[in-house]
Amino acid sequence: MAKGPGRKGGGKAQDPAHKLLADNRLARHQYDILETLEVGIELLGTEVKSIRAGQVNLRDGFCLIRSDELQLHNVHISPHSHAGRFFNHEPLRVRKLLAHRREIDRLRVALEQKGLTLIPLNLHLKGSWIKLTLGLAKGRKLHDKRHEEKRKQEAKEAHAAIARL
Repeated sequence: MAKGPGRKGGGKAQDPAHKLLADNRLARHQYDILETLEVGIELLGTEVKSIRAGQVNLRDGFCLIRSDELQLHNVHISPHSHAGRFFNHEPLRVRKLLAHRREIDRLRVALEQKGLTLIPLNLHLKGSWIKLTLGLAKGRKLHDKRHEEKRKQEAKEAHAAIARL
């Protein structure tokens, strides 16, 4: 059901050409996201069908730059249910990411010099293309996670108090 301007919850109606297919919510808890980048992803046909069906897990995924290519590791895309064993894909295979050379070079510098990491944040449709949003991230310590959780809880309570007035 699309949300209109008079409905509670606000926001625009979800455009079917920009649909969120998978989200890595744990990444925003464990990392401080410094920068995001939208890249293409090289997929097989059965992978596309599985992703559109929502059978993908980004939780343990990470990206590396090897031989001047961005590579996505450890992202599980379940085998397609209506394809035979021979035609199906390997669930945890390394997938090539598509980005411009200057973007890859800029990310390489950040990864080597600053000790940051690249993590997948979400998979979404952009028109008929499946895109991956990467986050250039720095890991949080336990006390940083607690501090962020406390800040979110205080903001939620303040928002609830204002709504009661």
